Formats: sequence, structure tokens, C-alpha cells
Amino acid sequence: MSLNPALEDAGFCPRCGATATVAFPRSLHCASCGYAAFFNPKPVGCAIAREADGRVWLARRGHEPGRGRWSMPGGFVDLGETVEAAIARELGEELCVEADIGALVGVYSHADKGVLVIVFEASLKGTPRPTSEATEVRAFAPDEIPWDELAFSTDGAALRDLLGD
Repeated sequence: MSLNPALEDAGFCPRCGATATVAFPRSLHCASCGYAAFFNPKPVGCAIAREADGRVWLARRGHEPGRGRWSMPGGFVDLGETVEAAIARELGEELCVEADIGALVGVYSHADKGVLVIVFEASLKGTPRPTSEATEVRAFAPDEIPWDELAFSTDGAALRDLLGD
């Protein structure tokens, strides 16, 4: 899978049509009209919600990537919203619950991935319920977390950072 499929076959300026200089996978520059486009990782906001007894809420993903595996709820940050607002929106969409977004857990990235994952703690205002995006929702005690069934390496890294493992 390409790190930037949109730029893989590009060779011309989308503004004027002149031949462009492509620095794959990062940028496209046009000497003719001065147009420049830079491709950066997409920010993803995620939450780890905890109960007073220390259990953490995880969701079984209903879509690819990672369909059927456990993950933190979250999603892409839209232009014009903060990471915290994106997390609150995603918790509503995925788990049908409102939340207070708390402290930053960590920021996770890999050079070979097109995302930058930003994880915050969250306090849920109600009980989550399954949706098409989260086909099962469950609060796990730290010793019950299904480490081998997590969807992404960032899930495990953030959980370890939060739990101090």
C-alpha cells in the first residue's frame, strides 16, 4: 500500500496543467504558476474513557481497517475543529454518548503511516451502546484488556501509557 496514492501518478499541476515537480510522497510544486501542495499525516483524535474503578472502554470496530478488533473510539479531525471537539463528536457517533475530554495521554506516529494519533482521556456521560461503527462496546479491567486483539499498535501504546504498564 502506498503512503500517498494521490501523488503516486501525479506529474502535472492541478491548477495550470504544466509539468510539476513531485517530491514523492511529500509534495508537488509547479514552476510555471507557483502552485505548491504539501501532503502531511492526517490527525486522528482518540479517547480512552475510564470508569471510577479503573476499567477502560474499548469498541470492537465495525469497519476496516481493523474490522472486528478492539480499539479506542476516535476518528479523523475535520478542518475547522479541535482535536478535543473531534473526539467528542466521534464518541457521539460511535458510542452514542456525550463525554468530557480530559488530559492528553500521548501522541503516536509512524513514518510509514499516514496518520498522527492524538489520544486524550475522557469521562463518559452515560453508558455507551453499540453502533455500526462499534459493533460491541465493553469496559475492561486492566488485567482483562485483549492485548492480542487490538486493532492498531497505537491502541496498545496509549493503553500502556495511560495504565503505566
